[in-house]
Amino acid sequence: MTKKSTEVRQEQIKKAVLEIISTEGLHNLSTRNLAKKVGISDGAIFRHFKTKRDIILGIMEDVKSGLMTELRQVALSEENSDKKLFKFLCTHVKYLIKNKGITILLFSEAAHMNDKELKSNLYNILSGQKVLIERIVKEGIKKGTWNKKAIPKDFAMIYMGIPITLNIELILNPDNIVLENFCKRMFKLISEILK
Repeated sequence: MTKKSTEVRQEQIKKAVLEIISTEGLHNLSTRNLAKKVGISDGAIFRHFKTKRDIILGIMEDVKSGLMTELRQVALSEENSDKKLFKFLCTHVKYLIKNKGITILLFSEAAHMNDKELKSNLYNILSGQKVLIERIVKEGIKKGTWNKKAIPKDFAMIYMGIPITLNIELILNPDNIVLENFCKRMFKLISEILK
């Protein structure tokens, strides 16, 4: 076996966790299966992460530094509100498709383990997304792009259903997800709400 740095192994382990969940199901996420996927011994997993919980926390940190950073950049950009909302949606969708299994993992583990830190981290990620969506909608209303009667907080709640719908599609119909088509369909739907 090739010796790799802890950072490289941690990335491989986190990626393998998501691959196992998305292709084999959460019930097949075991140390043995994970080690086999990464190409290391069972015990080597715990040289890089002390516990399964630490792996999950690492994945949550990746969401914060990856997805949330990208979404924040889109929300704070100078583009018009329509383009910004479309780009925000597509950025979100691309991330979820690239990291299949992430939503299933985070929701199930936060709920199953009844872990306050996991729940708090998940809540912060989701509420951070809602705040950014509300910001885009408020800006669009202020600039006259969307109807003044639109309620940004309610719209943000509706928007948050899109990742859930996407995950259902990825599980039940994985071969029929076309990124651009999904983004356009969902954007058309949600932009109608704002008119």
